[in-house]
Parts: sequence; C-alpha cells; structure tokens
Amino acid sequence: MAEKKQTILVVEDEPSLIFTLQDTLESEGFTVFVSKDGESALEMVEKHKPDLMILDIMLPGKSGYQICNEVRELKYTFPIIMLTAKNQEVDKVKGLELGADDYLTKPFGVKELLARIHARLRRAGTYSNDGEVDILQLGEVKLDLAENEAIHPGNKIIELTAREVELIRYLTSHANNPVSRDELLEKVWRYEYSTNTRTVDVHISKLRAKIELHPDDPRYLITLHGVGYMLKTS
Repeated sequence: MAEKKQTILVVEDEPSLIFTLQDTLESEGFTVFVSKDGESALEMVEKHKPDLMILDIMLPGKSGYQICNEVRELKYTFPIIMLTAKNQEVDKVKGLELGADDYLTKPFGVKELLARIHARLRRAGTYSNDGEVDILQLGEVKLDLAENEAIHPGNKIIELTAREVELIRYLTSHANNPVSRDELLEKVWRYEYSTNTRTVDVHISKLRAKIELHPDDPRYLITLHGVGYMLKTS
C-alpha cells in the first residue's frame, strides 16, 4: 500500500506566490490545498485536517492572526508557519502568542521554506500526547486537558487554549523538575531559531492566572529565576 502523502494547506491570496508554493510543494511529494481567504481556510481545515498550514498574515477579510487564533480555538494542533511582509519583532511575537509555530518574512527562499516545513513536520511527528493523563489535580483546581478546561472551586470553568494545554502537558511530563525557556520554545513551540521574544513568559503568566487560585503567590506553576519554570505536583 502506498504511503499516504502529507497534506499542506496554503492560505495566500497572491497568485504568483500561490503558483510557486503549490508547484514547489507538490514536487516535494506533498498534497496541497489552497485557500485565498479566511472563511474557506477554516472550512478546508475541518474538511482536510492538514498536517501543516502556511498562513499569510495580510489577507482579504480575516487576517492571518484571526485565522490562526480560530484554528487553535478549534483545538487543531498541526504546525502553522506564518508569512509576513513586515520584518518587525512585534508581528512575530503576536503570531507566536496566537499559536503559530514559525514565521518567514517575505521575500524568502524556497529552500529555507522547505527546511522549516520538514523541521515542523518532523517535530510534530515526535510530539505525542499518547499515554498522558487528561485530568490533573492542582490543589483545589482540576485541569481537564481533554476538554481544555480549568475547573475552579464552585465549578467555575476557565477555558484553556490549545497551546496552554500543550504547555501543561509538557511541564507535567517533567513535573517537579526545572524546564528552561529555550527547551519550551523548542519542544512546545517547536521553534528552532534563536529569538529574543518573551512569548514563553507571556504564556506562563496567562496560564498561571488560569490554574492558580492565587497567581501572585503561585504554589504549582513556579518561575525559577535564571533557570526556567517548574510544575510542582507533589
């Protein structure tokens, strides 16, 4: 039986770039779907469940940021590589915080794009939630990772993003041991390239506010200054 081809969804409205991307990716053996706007992109995600998405930021109607956010809210965790014509740190940070795994600034080389794609797919294939617990009790707060929820006393439910769940899962797999910021960037964000963004710090802060009863005096999600972070479960 022939091996199933990996699928890539390209969300881009520039005809010449669409042609180049489709031709290049298909010649590499990928099955390629193309969307030129946000609405059809989300429909294609639900229909085809791609292995990876290439997503332009500047699109008619919905922006790439909105699409990325909605894809993650639908709990899809496939890698997203964002394309931007803006070579500004703030744009890159925003994309990463919304759940993107990587970004490329236009114009970019085909070889670099292919290297990023293969790296993202390789890491996505080695990161699995198989065998991991879906219910985690942190004091009075119960985390239902299958439902992306933190349940506080009084049955108060706070929704967790797909990225936050992935972050909790990774920290849980290293419970009671320090994990560095760089390790989280590599293993959770699958981000291989050096960066001076504070995306991990921002996510940790937001996550702490959702899973701790007293975020300013945390008992479970601990910052170890100069070292990294630790999830205490005992």
